[in-house]
Parts: sequence; C-alpha cells; structure tokens
Amino acid sequence: MALAGRLLVLFTIALLAISIAEHKVLAKGSNSEHDDNVYQVSKGGQGSLKSYQCSPKCAYRCSQTQYKKPCLFFCNKCCNACLCVPSGLYGNKGECPCYNSWKTKRGGPKCP
Repeated sequence: MALAGRLLVLFTIALLAISIAEHKVLAKGSNSEHDDNVYQVSKGGQGSLKSYQCSPKCAYRCSQTQYKKPCLFFCNKCCNACLCVPSGLYGNKGECPCYNSWKTKRGGPKCP
C-alpha cells in the first residue's frame, strides 16, 4: 500500500506541474498590447494575412479534398473578407472567428 500511495502522490504532483505549465504558457501570450486582438494565435489569426497571401494558403488548405474547385472558391472568398485561413488541411476554425462564423442558408459552414 505504501508504494501505491507514493505513486498517487507522484501522479498528483505531475498533473499539478502540467497544469501550472499550461497556465504560464497561456498567460505569457496575453500582454497588454495584444489584448484588443484576442483571436491572435501563434500561426496567424484574424486579419493576419494580406490579400495576396490568400491564394497560396487556400491552395494548401484545399490540397487534399476531392472538391478542389468549390473549396478554393469559398476559401479565397472567406480569406479575402477575413484575411485569415485556419492552419492545417481541415478544422482549426477557432483561429479565424470571422471565417468560422459565415454560414450557408442551411446553417452549415460556408468556409472550408
């Protein structure tokens, strides 16, 4: 039982250390000069692109889809309005709230 108790204490300390480290990382990114842009993330963020950067970013984002033409059309349309394309091939739309908030008439996402 003593060994199990020690393991439990070590596990608890490890979780606490991870929690503190995550808190420090999140707090480190929020200084007073960027508080007005809460959507800024390490890989970009709302308004982080210039309009000429949309095409290559969308080409990468749509590179793996079988619906390349509509993906590129809507991605570029959304990027030109929001000046942001989420990182990766799919998902990560929280990085670009404007991009994420556009919906179709049926309520689905407009931006890929």
